[in-house]
Amino acid sequence: MRAPADPAPPAGAYLARLFSLSGRTALVTGGSSGIGYAMAEAIGRAGAAVVVVARRPPELAEAVAALRAQGVRAGSIAADLAEAEAVRDVCARAASFFGEIDILANVAANNIRRPMAELTPDDHDLTMRVNVTAPFLLGQHFGPRMAARGWGRIINVGSQQSISAFGDSGVYGVSKAAIAGLTRSQAEAWSRHGVSVNTVIPGFVLTPLTAPAQAVPGRVEAMAARSMIGRNGLPSDFAGAAVLLAGDGAAYITGQTLYVDGGFSVH
Repeated sequence: MRAPADPAPPAGAYLARLFSLSGRTALVTGGSSGIGYAMAEAIGRAGAAVVVVARRPPELAEAVAALRAQGVRAGSIAADLAEAEAVRDVCARAASFFGEIDILANVAANNIRRPMAELTPDDHDLTMRVNVTAPFLLGQHFGPRMAARGWGRIINVGSQQSISAFGDSGVYGVSKAAIAGLTRSQAEAWSRHGVSVNTVIPGFVLTPLTAPAQAVPGRVEAMAARSMIGRNGLPSDFAGAAVLLAGDGAAYITGQTLYVDGGFSVH
């Protein structure tokens, strides 16, 4: 006769085991607004302490205040990630707030989208420094430390430009294609040591980064029509993906590209 099964744990305990980030510490670049802030908020409300990085101190102060108002332990570092010295400063200071970094979300980016023939070498260099070199350097610092502790999560944010070219893709498209490759390389290096690394690809999201595109007459409506859901993305659409990829539930998800785009990429 089969022994009776152990009773199922309460739903709250089960969900906590999958998704709670209690005891973890996250570093979120571009965390003062848009998708970066939404991810920082979601990861923090799931239990992690959060260090947000952005260029402008006033916006950072507002973001930290908003996070703390929701009970999130939060700190900030003002840094222009186009500058290698600023990236080194982030690496040196990040663990001083709440301990070693367990979760790295590379969200900060610039979005120079002039016609290809009008792009300058400076446009190329600036875009690559912010969008590729900074995530690479942050990964080089925090990834091996995560691996040495046997647990870590890296979330890189790509773009529709990671997979296709439209709207003056230019060097921005080059940089976002590189992010998808960086994710695969980081996953190959550290996944066997408990570090999951994945790319999130947004659709057209209404954030400060896309403000120039939003200002083009008809562009917002056209982008909404390209999605299967029929609307453009909002920063809050990234909360669930951030919590999943930052936690124990993503232990067997690595090297992947997750499209949070309302079906934009397949329509």
